[in-house]
Amino acid sequence: MTRRVLTFPSPEALGEAVAEDIAVRLAARPGAFLLGCPGGRSPRPVYAAFARLAARRNLDLGRLIIVMMDDYLTKSFAHVPADAHYSCRRFASEEIQAVLNAGLPLPNRIPDGNVWFPDPTDPAAYDTRIAAAGGIDLFLLASGAGDGHVAFNPRVSARNSVTRIVPLAEQTRRDNLGTFPDFASIDDVPTHGVTVGIATIARARATAMLVWGKDKQTAYRHLAAAKDYHSDWPATVWAASPDATLYADRAAAGEYP
Repeated sequence: MTRRVLTFPSPEALGEAVAEDIAVRLAARPGAFLLGCPGGRSPRPVYAAFARLAARRNLDLGRLIIVMMDDYLTKSFAHVPADAHYSCRRFASEEIQAVLNAGLPLPNRIPDGNVWFPDPTDPAAYDTRIAAAGGIDLFLLASGAGDGHVAFNPRVSARNSVTRIVPLAEQTRRDNLGTFPDFASIDDVPTHGVTVGIATIARARATAMLVWGKDKQTAYRHLAAAKDYHSDWPATVWAASPDATLYADRAAAGEYP
């Protein structure tokens, strides 16, 4: 197993390093390349940097498959509306696919069919679909600041958990008030979500945990110390991958320029 803890002077520098890693892995793997993707604040520097890199090198992203981690659900356990400000489907369309495609000619762009989501009517089918496509090549990950959730996996999530519907822990919902500032209060944050499981993440060929900002210092301490998965801080699953890298900026690591 390979495990690295890397620190960068800024979120932008962190994003550039991860973008380069994605490009190297994409070039080395023929056929479909499955990139596990979160929504929210943490991966934005990576998506922006990878978009610049792809445009500069005119990369062919037609075989890139965006495997989204999760989505919020309505009270009837259906996807929230795709145009909702907190919808992960909206995020994937506007802040990943559109951003990456913007600087590329049409033949090199990510097709609409290459953006995947778990189906709340049959969550476990997501793991089957991923396996049938050859497995996730690189899973980008983020950690909840207050409780260490990864995707929507709460504390004490089982190591062998797969894609499923889960109730959202109160701390997870509070963390998402910061992720989606258009929520007026915690009462507006959905109470359930569909999420990949811990086993879904751990089966990836490689993981890249993204931690930046002063508010992630507690998360960084848990993650940097992890050598395997610990259910009291689910984001430690990053260390369970055979090829695992923790990317942090100086603020998260408690360092300052």
